[in-house]
Amino acid sequence: MSDFFGEAADYAAMVCYAAAILGCLYALIAVWLARGFVASAATPAEGNPQPCYPPVTILKPLHGNEPGLFANLASFCVQDYPGPVQIVFGVQDSADPAIGVVRRLIADFPDLDLELVVSSRRHGTNRKISNLLNMMSVARHDVIALSDSDIIVGRDYLKNITAALDQPGVGLVTCLYRGAAAANRWARLGAAAIDFHFLPSVLVGIKFGLAKPCFGSTIALTKNTLDLIGGFKSVVEHIADDYAIGELVRRAGLKVAIPSFTVTHVCTQQSGRDLFRNEMRWARTIRFVDAFGFVGSAITHALPLALLGTLLGGVTEASVIVIAALACRFSLQMQFERTFRLSGNLFWLGPLRDAFSFVVFFASFFGRTVEWRGRRYAVRADNTLVYAEAIE
Repeated sequence: MSDFFGEAADYAAMVCYAAAILGCLYALIAVWLARGFVASAATPAEGNPQPCYPPVTILKPLHGNEPGLFANLASFCVQDYPGPVQIVFGVQDSADPAIGVVRRLIADFPDLDLELVVSSRRHGTNRKISNLLNMMSVARHDVIALSDSDIIVGRDYLKNITAALDQPGVGLVTCLYRGAAAANRWARLGAAAIDFHFLPSVLVGIKFGLAKPCFGSTIALTKNTLDLIGGFKSVVEHIADDYAIGELVRRAGLKVAIPSFTVTHVCTQQSGRDLFRNEMRWARTIRFVDAFGFVGSAITHALPLALLGTLLGGVTEASVIVIAALACRFSLQMQFERTFRLSGNLFWLGPLRDAFSFVVFFASFFGRTVEWRGRRYAVRADNTLVYAEAIE
């Protein structure tokens, strides 16, 4: 019996070593792609040499007064954009503390077209989409741009996304995002997940046609396109509403453009529990919408796999693979810090982040529930939400 378990451990170790080697190759490919990534503004469409600045309505669904919310929202109020801009903020509870933040914005930017919608009307299980549907009743402009409340953008943000939306065949524009920590070590770990796991995987996925993303960081489209896919009502029961919107636009025969610039996702996790909950929701959401790709992403955890192989098969055989995994991890980390102008990430954070991500990845296979904005949701096989209950 001991021989059987010994052989099983050896085979498992070999699988881990092989996956770790593939992970090293993945990291080197990500480094190569990051070197070729050049942040630049989108260019006008052919035959239209003059930039087009259509009127834009920005939708900002809110829930609670998260750390840094005023600064996040204010970045949308200082756009260098010649066209008319309306910003609509939406909450579902008249006692939501985000209302005070919006009132302050309205007072600080009296010349801007800012509007607050407070409505508890529910259109489906996905509360964010219900919020957006309520907000659409006051949206006046043809171009709709929505983004999550934890996003900060540069002053040329609207210029870039409207230029990309003006390209032939484009029906929707979304954006890559990098991480920024609001305060503590847990938020810093959260930002490292975006910078050293999300960004590399997206670059590799897009390059090799393994991913067709659409991110809540930005979704910009026209009302005509929105009507073509059935409006926000078509995704009001979905857990991954941003991904679902992108898929519907592609099915309609239109492109989803990702311009070569990034916005910033502000991480505000206050504890390890908060971080684990957030990342478990992200991991399970990806698993639900792309099970094959999610399982394949196991190779992105090269260092934990190499260490696991060491535990199963012995230190001597795996030492070279562990060293190679560390070298590739630090190469990826340094290149992405350089390319995306990241700051505040400690050098040792990469390996620690890898260990935490591997735990989340493994745990995400056990269960079909997610926690989101203080509620627990169960998810059907078709990725729609079943129920919600309040949690602490």
